[in-house]
Amino acid sequence: MIVTVFRTRMNPGVQDEYGPMAKRMSELARAVPGYISHKGFVADDGERVTIVEFETEEALHQWRIDPEHREAKKRGVETFFSEFKFQICSVIRERMWTSKAARSA
Repeated sequence: MIVTVFRTRMNPGVQDEYGPMAKRMSELARAVPGYISHKGFVADDGERVTIVEFETEEALHQWRIDPEHREAKKRGVETFFSEFKFQICSVIRERMWTSKAARSA
């Protein structure tokens, strides 16, 4: 599995324009063969973190070269983000545990 950790801070006053674009990118990412999941978080200090999972590097590559995604990245850097950082990571080990109570719910 390949994990992308995408960290940003937003410029003031861009949320109304950014929201629809982010929703569209979410739809597009889900359509990429090999997409697993993505989820976003906002920290108390305003930093935004999105974690994206793909099955393979090739799946991530297909997402990276998608024309709409490329344009969205360009707009992000030019318009939406005051800070931008991403890290591409290979999962070395994965472990998961779910409580009995959660499994029976």
